[in-house]
Amino acid sequence: MAPDRLVQRLLTDAVLLGHIRNRCFVGPRRILTIWSSVNRDLRIGLLALWGAILSTFSWSKNHPTGQFDARKPHSMILWGPPGSGKTTIARLAASAFDYDFIPLSAVFSGVKDIRAAMEAAESNRQLGRRTILFIDEIHRFNKSQQDGLLPFVESGLVVLIGATTENPSFELNSALLSQCQVFVLKALSDVALADIVTRAINERLQLDLDSTAIETIVDYADGDARRALGLLEHVATAAKSAKQKLLNGAFVARVLSRGGRRFDKGGENFYDQISALHKSVRGSNPDASLYWFARMLDGGADPHYLARRMVRMAWEDVGLADPRALQIANDAATTYI
Repeated sequence: MAPDRLVQRLLTDAVLLGHIRNRCFVGPRRILTIWSSVNRDLRIGLLALWGAILSTFSWSKNHPTGQFDARKPHSMILWGPPGSGKTTIARLAASAFDYDFIPLSAVFSGVKDIRAAMEAAESNRQLGRRTILFIDEIHRFNKSQQDGLLPFVESGLVVLIGATTENPSFELNSALLSQCQVFVLKALSDVALADIVTRAINERLQLDLDSTAIETIVDYADGDARRALGLLEHVATAAKSAKQKLLNGAFVARVLSRGGRRFDKGGENFYDQISALHKSVRGSNPDASLYWFARMLDGGADPHYLARRMVRMAWEDVGLADPRALQIANDAATTYI
């Protein structure tokens, strides 16, 4: 079944679930509104979310009328790069299931804020409502703050949705991870970013951009929807100042400064990319090897580090397949250094 069709089926199940239980926590109009407001990549990304939550409901054999035996939705950790839709998914979940939504940022929040959120969740429970606690950058919480969340997640007082750009296995306590499912979000594709930019142009800014201008913005955004919208806003300001109506790729490239590629020093992206470089060489794919090599240089990797890696690849990956590879790599490294 195609991903979009499967997501629609899961959303339909959510509607039926709300009506069968006579709770109406999801209505047809609300589902259609939510569905039409997100782009295709986020729709596909929601597949894992809806599947996980709906999998917590099962048919009750004691009720042939088809009522569901409702249990508690899963707490979850959304792990992905900036601008990939983590906060959007959390808000959609709260809206779709008609839960109260309490957002916190681990950068600015502490134990006092957690305690206040739990008091609000307890008040909601007394009123017969459930609460989703969303914590952005949850990896910034220290061990004691993460431990403080655990009793409330275990008791079901709140459904925890945490967003992080770091590997949860390294940054979160194992006890908290055991109560959550981890979903990995990828950077948005060029098609999805182009869709976001086009909708923003048509619905908000009313600009006249040709296809090359949109392609330039998408290229500069590097999979980050938030960055794409920020760049578009900057282009709109520049166009207003220059009193230019039709905007092309040359104008956009002139007014924008290209930010660094998605990269980090010693983090997930760094090791993912050096691994991709090794595997490209090992797989005898020169185009991919050159791409990842240039991508790391463009992102700010130390050329000396890459030179040492090239010597290592010549020794370990190429080896006797071409004995000259080690000499060429050594000569290149020595010439650069």
